[in-house]
Formats: sequence, C-alpha cells, structure tokens
Amino acid sequence: MFRKQKSLIGLDLGSQTLKAIEISLDGAEPVITGFARVEIPAGSERSVALGQLCEQGKFRSKAVVTGVAGQNVVVRYISMVPMSDAELRQAIRFESDKYLPFDAQDVVLDCQRLERRTAGEGEAANEEQISVVLVACQKSVIHSQLQEVILHGLQPSAVDVDVFALANAWELSSAGASVAEDGTPVGVALVDVGALRTQINVLLGAETCFSREIGIAGGDMTQAIARRLGLELFEAEAVKRTPGEREVEVARAISPVLEDLVSEISLSLDYVENREGVRVEEVLLSGGGALAPGAVDFIEQALGRPTRVWNPLEGLRVDADRVNIEELEASAASLAVAIGLASRVRAA
Repeated sequence: MFRKQKSLIGLDLGSQTLKAIEISLDGAEPVITGFARVEIPAGSERSVALGQLCEQGKFRSKAVVTGVAGQNVVVRYISMVPMSDAELRQAIRFESDKYLPFDAQDVVLDCQRLERRTAGEGEAANEEQISVVLVACQKSVIHSQLQEVILHGLQPSAVDVDVFALANAWELSSAGASVAEDGTPVGVALVDVGALRTQINVLLGAETCFSREIGIAGGDMTQAIARRLGLELFEAEAVKRTPGEREVEVARAISPVLEDLVSEISLSLDYVENREGVRVEEVLLSGGGALAPGAVDFIEQALGRPTRVWNPLEGLRVDADRVNIEELEASAASLAVAIGLASRVRAA
C-alpha cells in the first residue's frame, strides 16, 4: 500500500468543504503543484463533490493521503517501561485495552515514542519510563474512507490523523521548532477551528505533547448568527464569511460561542502547563471558523496570550503554471490539514 512518490495529494475531507493540496519534491524542496477546493452543497453527497475536486485539481499524481478525526479516533499520551521500537509495537496492542473505548479488534492501532519525557494522562512523571502517543481509529471508518477515494481513481498511500497533520504543516512552513533565546523549547498551541470541531495540538519544540478535539466550532457560530439575525443557515454562513456592514452584528452573535470555545481552550492549555511545567507562549489559529468577525481579537484577549491566524503556505514555493496563486492564498487559513497530509511526500 505504501510506495515511493515524488508527488503526493493531501486530501482534507471536511464536512462542508473538500480541500486538496498536491506537494511535489523538486530535489529536496517541497513545491505546491496542485490545489482544489469544492463546497459540498446542502443535501448533496460528498462523493459527488470529491469527483468535482479531482477533476478541478488536475493533479499530476494519483497518490493520496487522507486524515481521520472525530469520535471514532482516540489519541492518548501514556507512559510505558523502556523498550525498543519493535518491542513497543508488539506491546501496544496489549496496553491499548486500558485506554480505548472500543474493542481492540475493531480498531487500527499505531504508536510513536516521544523524545520528551512527560507524565502520561493521570500519572506522575517517572524518569524510568518512556512517553508514548497511542492512536486508534475504528476500522470501519478507515475502510469506508479508503473505498471512497479508490472509487475516484486515487491511490491511498497513508491515513493520518488530522490533529497531527496540523503539526506537520507547522513544521513544513515554519522550518523548525520554536525555541526561546536560551535554546529551550517554547510551547505553541495550534488551534484549527473547522465546521464541526476545533482541534488543538500543543507542541513543545517540534514534538506534540497534547492534543484534543472540542465539539464547538464554525457551525455553532453559523447557527448563532442565524438565530440572532433571523436568517436561514446558508444565509448565515454567507454573512459569517463576508459580513460587510453587518460585521458588528455578526461579532455580537458569535460571542457566546467564542466564550464557550475559549473556556475549553483555556482548560486545555492550563492542563498542559501544569503537567509540563512550561508556558504556552503563542496560539496559532487556522480553519475557516478562525476568520469569523472579531474571533482572533476575542480569543487573544480572553486567553491573555499572543494569538494570530497563521499561514501554512509560508515558506512554500508554488508552481504558478499549475496553481492559481490568488485562489490558493484566499483559502490559506483553511489549508493547514491538507498541507500537513501532503507533507508526507518528504518521507515517501
């Protein structure tokens, strides 16, 4: 299933919008050589939109990486006794029963040793143990997703987890870890506000130390706008994206949603800081919901931390002969997951 590729498509199968980024290697340099974005009309099947996406993108490659997210995916940070990577992969199947709400036979499991020593969830730090991130996804979800892309002539190369794709996109665009002047790692929180969920991945240096999904996102903002302004949902979504003279009204409408979202983000960051003994110095926002009127300023003020929308295209060369740069840049804030998925071309 895994084969070497010089080009790879990162396919973000969002609930409202499908996004695809193709990254090709020019020597060792990653170059964006394809881009497509298609809305899924209300009441329409995603498969139809996926066909349009493939046709629109005119990608040079058929190899694709997709991501999974939601309640069918479990991520846990755990501690284990020291062992080799080969032993770890053998042992994780037996350890997983303690942490999974699913039957281990019904999931696909993976794990990764972490370089930084941290306490597992609900545990005290123990220098004689290693830190491991455990990931599991129900097999039925993966199989359904693979069948969907295969039906459109694509060749699955890997299935990633959306929240980790965020970190890969950050690494690709920032060209390295965030460190303080004395060389110590700096905590950075990547917060992606999608339509159905908000995903958080906290990085210390270049390594994840915490991730979480929150069930408050852009769709809740749209519903709040619809209720307050007396609009249909499709009208509220349009006003959220392009408020024009109604920007103040929209900002007021979504403020209760942002309050709930910030409360959950704050709890997450406090948990990380108490467990790690470090401060998360910056919050980097992505996703369409982060562009809602007043959202960035509201989140920054409520969290009391520098907050900005980050551009995952930064530092990446774009093939202007194959990609409409203006359209690409207009969608930049919502492309972090797709870029992170496609960044796997470097390891192919």
